[in-house]
Amino acid sequence: MMIEVRPATVFEDVATMVGPRRADANACWCLSYRLPARQNAALVRQERGALVERLCRQDPPPGVLAYDGDDVVGWAAVHPRADTAFANSRTIPRIDDADAWTVWCIRVRPGHRGKGISHRLLAGAVDFAVSSGAPVIEGYPVDNAGAKVDSTMAYVGTRRLFEAVGFSKAADTTSVLNGFPRVLMRLELHARR
Repeated sequence: MMIEVRPATVFEDVATMVGPRRADANACWCLSYRLPARQNAALVRQERGALVERLCRQDPPPGVLAYDGDDVVGWAAVHPRADTAFANSRTIPRIDDADAWTVWCIRVRPGHRGKGISHRLLAGAVDFAVSSGAPVIEGYPVDNAGAKVDSTMAYVGTRRLFEAVGFSKAADTTSVLNGFPRVLMRLELHARR
């Protein structure tokens, strides 16, 4: 399997990864952390997909997609933290004034899991941030100490996944997901340019 990670500019492929099965469903579309809470709550049904379609045409697009040949098999949301709900988070600390980027959602399609695609997605998100000029990238995975994470909550990743891609723990948070504490993981990108 040859996995290629590319910027998420093809709306149909993003929809395959994060869109609902029914167009009128009120799905996340990976906007919950991307938008301020009030805007996220006000945006419903097809409006959510329409916004994501516009985001796919922006520079930078809303994240990266993993492909196995022509088949989209994974998604990672990555964007400057200042333009996300994390900018004003009460549970995820801001540790300095760096213009950090953040990766907050990693999804692999059923039937493709357990093949290392999440590692490729996270590495691709790092490469995307580097090519966009980011000085540092953060993630807020669960610190599950090897315990099983419910698949519906696994989108934030695990500390172990982030460490495997080169991130280090930078801070504790007060955020908890699926009963596990979340940690702030960070990777300095200056040396990767």
